[in-house]
Amino acid sequence: MTTDSRDRPTLEDTVRSLTAEATELETRVTELRRALTGLDEQMRTVSDALHRISHSGAPVRR
Repeated sequence: MTTDSRDRPTLEDTVRSLTAEATELETRVTELRRALTGLDEQMRTVSDALHRISHSGAPVRR
């Protein structure tokens, strides 16, 4: 069984496709890093607030 060479992607097509995919992945990684930075800031804020509460002697509601 032979495959028509016109149906096979060229090396240039493959490189173009992989480059586009890599760019999309890099964008997603950047978005995820920003989200993690935001979560880290929120966790620090909550941690600081809990630390202040525990040292103020105020009762903690449960």
